[in-house]
Amino acid sequence: MTTDVTIIGAGLGGLTLARVLHLHGIPATVYEAEPSPTARSQGGLLDIHDYNGQLAIEAADLTKEFRAIVLDGRQAMRVLGTDGTVLFEQSDDGTGGRPEVPRGELRRILLDSLPPGTVRWGHKVTGARALGEGRHEVVFADGTRVATGLLVGADGAWSRVRPLLTAAVPEYTGRSVVETYLYDAATRHPATAKAVGGGSMMVPARSREIFAHRERDDTLHAYVGLTRTQDWFAAVDFTDPAAAAARIAAEFEDWAPELTALITATDTAPVLRSLHALPAGTRWDRVPGVTLLGDAAHLAAPDGEGANLAMLDGAELGRALAARPGDVEAALAAYEQAMFERVRESGRILGLEPGDITAEELAAAFARMSARHEQP
Repeated sequence: MTTDVTIIGAGLGGLTLARVLHLHGIPATVYEAEPSPTARSQGGLLDIHDYNGQLAIEAADLTKEFRAIVLDGRQAMRVLGTDGTVLFEQSDDGTGGRPEVPRGELRRILLDSLPPGTVRWGHKVTGARALGEGRHEVVFADGTRVATGLLVGADGAWSRVRPLLTAAVPEYTGRSVVETYLYDAATRHPATAKAVGGGSMMVPARSREIFAHRERDDTLHAYVGLTRTQDWFAAVDFTDPAAAAARIAAEFEDWAPELTALITATDTAPVLRSLHALPAGTRWDRVPGVTLLGDAAHLAAPDGEGANLAMLDGAELGRALAARPGDVEAALAAYEQAMFERVRESGRILGLEPGDITAEELAAAFARMSARHEQP
């Protein structure tokens, strides 16, 4: 079985690539391990930036559909001290620079824009190998195989395609986050709802932080970060939700109760997410017939750029291929050169490392940035 372009992974980056290729009349097939588009929750809100993610939406000709799922007011942002004091606040000015959308709805828009049958669900990749002359073979868990002249790994942190290009593997960053949800917050947890505000809230401190944002239906979604070893987290019994919440909350015992309620009052079992990243500066020499995008190419600790960069990778790769018909290698070389430079320039927000700053430092950095933007 041979396909024109084989994309591994139906995340935002892989689907953006498939959509842009479709607009340019280039057939593609996407293979996804999940059994269906509704097999699992797709996570919370994403802020889609006007300098990368929104450019990808435009390239995919989905701006109208994207605007229809934007949650008004969610660009509001505040930084709080650990005592609950508001140190910096920025309202949603309606400019659309970083609008918030539900990740699942964004994925649905991309899926709906593709011809039926483009995505093959339930195809978990177990390996890939070179066949020579730029062709590759992908092997699936059910024993089936597919050969392709262009293989794109859009398969995330633990990519099965990446080893064809580089020996780099993700490493633990030293930080993990615990994910929680509070439902009907304004009624059941008014002090916490007030602290979070209408958009997102950040409370960073040395080696720990709480980030939360307001989703649909008065839901507060929180990420509680701790700089701890993996052994430390392994000692927390996450099979006992109440005990796990209490153990994590104990690391924040001197914080304001309206903040720690995001842990202790969670309506869902706390979910541990270990944070991994590829070594900084990971890149590879050109290998005929294969490339990577998104986390498969440049996995980093969460910094607000991951999904945006993945989508722009997909859009730019699609446009590079469309601009060079008959010369796949020239397209891949141009795409990778630009992608490596994009990743190098992206950096962390305000140049500050998560887990290594205080609320006061972050608030001051935001204030300086805001003042610069207000200057005529």
